Amino acid sequence: LSILLSLLVPAHTTRSPDCGGILTPSGLSYLAEVSKPHAESVLRKDFMAPPAPDPSPTSPSRNQITSVKVDNFSLTLIPDTGMRLSIEVDLGITSAPSTTKEMRLSILADLHVEMNPEENLELVTSDCKHTLEEVQSTEEMDRSAPHKSSGSDIDKQINVEKICLEVSKLLLFPNERLMSLAAPFPITPTCQVQYLPLAAPMFSDQGIIISLQTTFQVSGTVIPLPVSPVPFSMPEPASSSPSHLILAFSEHFYTSLFSALEESGALNVSLLSSLTTATLAERITQMGSLFQEDLPVVLQAVTRSSPHVVLEEDKAIAKLFLTAQIGAGSSLFQSFLSVNVDATARLHLSVAGTRMIISVAAIEDIELSLATSDVGPILAALLEELFLPTIREEVSAQINTILRQGVFLPHIASFTYTDVNITIHKDYVLIPCNLQLEARTG
Repeated sequence: LSILLSLLVPAHTTRSPDCGGILTPSGLSYLAEVSKPHAESVLRKDFMAPPAPDPSPTSPSRNQITSVKVDNFSLTLIPDTGMRLSIEVDLGITSAPSTTKEMRLSILADLHVEMNPEENLELVTSDCKHTLEEVQSTEEMDRSAPHKSSGSDIDKQINVEKICLEVSKLLLFPNERLMSLAAPFPITPTCQVQYLPLAAPMFSDQGIIISLQTTFQVSGTVIPLPVSPVPFSMPEPASSSPSHLILAFSEHFYTSLFSALEESGALNVSLLSSLTTATLAERITQMGSLFQEDLPVVLQAVTRSSPHVVLEEDKAIAKLFLTAQIGAGSSLFQSFLSVNVDATARLHLSVAGTRMIISVAAIEDIELSLATSDVGPILAALLEELFLPTIREEVSAQINTILRQGVFLPHIASFTYTDVNITIHKDYVLIPCNLQLEARTG
């Protein structure tokens, strides 16, 4: 069966998603809510052009839009298709000093998201309809039939066709923000992460579902994945979620992250022991002939194979495979022992802003075995007694220092995440959260 399944896997296994997200209907409502003031500002700029200077008193009065108020601005899902944008705008119009009227502009636009040739996501308008109706006029208030003839004049003046063409600009996340989703983000000075959309999002009752593939770069070069990813699909929530957004990350994502850190050398660390060559000589007699003066003992740990992350229910574990060169000397390092270290570390996950903070909560299991020795055979029990406390404390402390800045989550510019709840399941991590528009500075 496994052979048959392997034949069914597409040749481009490197194009498999390893994480993704669902923008829920409540998230869509929030985006509409924060877009409303922006839409009003854009329309006001378009409609309320400054009047021509010093008009001749004999010229016929021209309609002038004196107020623009967005009364309704909503986004709703159309499963399998896209979303519908509905806008109602109240316009205050003055055609003479004593004549004002109110008109209502209604716009109904169907939007969907495509992937363009540059492989960026792009918001596209597939259909746009508009109506312009007079609501109230001081001139016509006492008459039973509303005056309709001026509607077409206003229609020409405000150029609704142009608004329909550029209707996506009324949203607060136009295509520049969608492109920001795929920007490279730093993890360490030499290591970057990038989330690439693999296809246009799917629209379902649950929300807008997007699949992403993570690539890691070390010194500007994309590193090969440690193992071929198992194609990952977004787990659909059992019921409608109150969260704006649900992010999901596969086990493969975390293994790739640690492999990128390994490739960049970030997991190669120097550990300063409390031991010295003189104190070691008391337990290992051959040390005395190697070092005549008392020197501090240093452990230089390097990875000997790729780390691996395992996700279980409510538990994330990193398996680390290191080799620690144990030596002495601050300026000229002289190694006298080489020890293999196999450690299992419990990971803690949290979110701050738009970053996932990964830290080693505890090293649960650790094994030391002698690889090479210039000071004769050493019993495993003695190795553990001398070096285990340093390795246990320092390895987790060093990894936490490397990862303390966090790893950027997929996000669009100007939005951050709040009300985050992380749940670890077998093979994947689920992060339901709410969106929050960042306050503009300056």
